[in-house]
Amino acid sequence: MARDYYGTLGVGQQATDQEIKRAYRKLARELHPDVNPDEAAQARFKDISTAYEVLSDPEKRRIVDLGGDPLQQGGGGGGGGGFGGAGFGGGLGDVFEAFFGGGAGGSQRGPKGRVQPGADSLLRTKLTLDECATGVTKHITVDTAILCDLCTGSGTNGDSKPVRCETCGGAGEVQSVQRSFLGQVMTSRPCPTCRGAGETIPDPCRKCGGDGRVRSRRDISVKVPVGVSNGMRIRLASQGEVGPGGGPAGDLYVEIVEQQHEVFVRDGDDLHCTVRVPMVDAALGTSVNIDAIIDGPTEISIEQGTQPNSTTVLRGHGMPKLRSGIRGDLHAHLEVIVPTKLDSKQTHLLEQLRSMRDRDSAEVVTTGSAHSGGLFSRLREAFSGR
Repeated sequence: MARDYYGTLGVGQQATDQEIKRAYRKLARELHPDVNPDEAAQARFKDISTAYEVLSDPEKRRIVDLGGDPLQQGGGGGGGGGFGGAGFGGGLGDVFEAFFGGGAGGSQRGPKGRVQPGADSLLRTKLTLDECATGVTKHITVDTAILCDLCTGSGTNGDSKPVRCETCGGAGEVQSVQRSFLGQVMTSRPCPTCRGAGETIPDPCRKCGGDGRVRSRRDISVKVPVGVSNGMRIRLASQGEVGPGGGPAGDLYVEIVEQQHEVFVRDGDDLHCTVRVPMVDAALGTSVNIDAIIDGPTEISIEQGTQPNSTTVLRGHGMPKLRSGIRGDLHAHLEVIVPTKLDSKQTHLLEQLRSMRDRDSAEVVTTGSAHSGGLFSRLREAFSGR
């Protein structure tokens, strides 16, 4: 049965490499044999060391995520008992790193090189609800690092070349000795002169200063598909920041910011609007035209006897679903307006109506009462002569 390496370190399967490393460091400080002589702590220390060795190796972690156990598949790493046994492999330096923050002597990873991948970029663009519904091509300006056209990414001036760093001898790291309860421990850190690259540029490019890239503003076109919504991101591959030393560019993400519409409120693929209906129109019935998204002028029927807070649904008149074309619904919420002021003629007409329906007096209605119908259902009865 595969071991729960994530559980051993107390992290979830979605944990980042840094989160795994922090969890291991914390446990290593508590359980190291020189700090905690308890036998149970020593056994636990072996377990967390094995778990860290597995989860810090991309291939071994992939096997774990697929439900396997790399140490049961000939993946190696499990050793004999004692301090140097379980799961250290070449990672003894990580134990020292848990205490000192740097790698131990003998665990140098080598120079990282000057050429590094570029970072991803993010920008936001505003869209109207109509643009989200129909799709649009947006022309936007981006400000990113691009390849230096003078040195084409080399960072050097003319025919000059990078040279090995004199500080670290090309290793990309410098070492120092620290005293601890374990004795003298050699640690390593990135070289401050070459910043871990292992080489320096004595004659840098006069345009980019040796970085191999310069900042530039440029205009690009972004095709926004039908049905996008607020917060969605469109990925433009290799349109982000060019990396140091002219490294491959990252991606550019364009995030949609949907602007508020003056009539409609969006809820997923459905649209909602409010229609104010005068009391008489609610009683007699009417229709109203609305300038719907995509469809343009659209008629909404107000049924005779419409009650306050009623809703009329127009199927298929909402927003299109992304990548399917199927549309949501349009919900028209009907707000019945009762007049607060009446002229003498209006008052007389309503008094006539009330005299025709003398039983329509104000009353407290109990639940389940036969007379619990709304005002406008009674108006409908009056107009029908009942």
